[in-house]
Amino acid sequence: MAESLRGKLLVASKQLKDSNFYKTVVLIVEDNENGSMGLVLNRPSSILVNHALSEHFQLPESAELVHVGGPVEPAALFILHNLEELSHEGTGVIPGVWLGNSGEAFEDVLRSSDPHQPGVRFRVFCGCAGWSPGQLEGELAHGDWHVAPAIKSIVFAEDPYEIYEQMLQAVFESHRIVPHTSPNPQWN
Repeated sequence: MAESLRGKLLVASKQLKDSNFYKTVVLIVEDNENGSMGLVLNRPSSILVNHALSEHFQLPESAELVHVGGPVEPAALFILHNLEELSHEGTGVIPGVWLGNSGEAFEDVLRSSDPHQPGVRFRVFCGCAGWSPGQLEGELAHGDWHVAPAIKSIVFAEDPYEIYEQMLQAVFESHRIVPHTSPNPQWN
């Protein structure tokens, strides 16, 4: 098996026209011989987290939105968070980011997200992206995705709508053969 993509970002190439993944950035949270799973980072829904979870938890009003994590299992909920002490499911996805999907994980993280504690970050996702064994490798070979390292600031970006352009630019810059021209031709 090739090197695991767990903890990497998939940045949709401009040729990828699948409506589920057009202009998306996906954090791979699991990648092994059974397939791969990821969460789309840049698709917020219009549903507030406190409304989506109101049948399970009494949460204070907040502007935090549920994100559409992908087309697979749209009723399943996942949470990415930065609270190591609440990492019920084990190891982090990347340094400083943990994944949870149990009721206990949701309750603990959401109750710890005190607005007076600005360092606490989380994102709630409905659904995920999934690939069967070998499927993602085929898409990568076809050029549908660019692979980039994941960092916490992208996972919890203030404006998820900027993530795609940011990451696409980072991918292009990391693979550039010819340097950018300077804004002033006299500097060349």
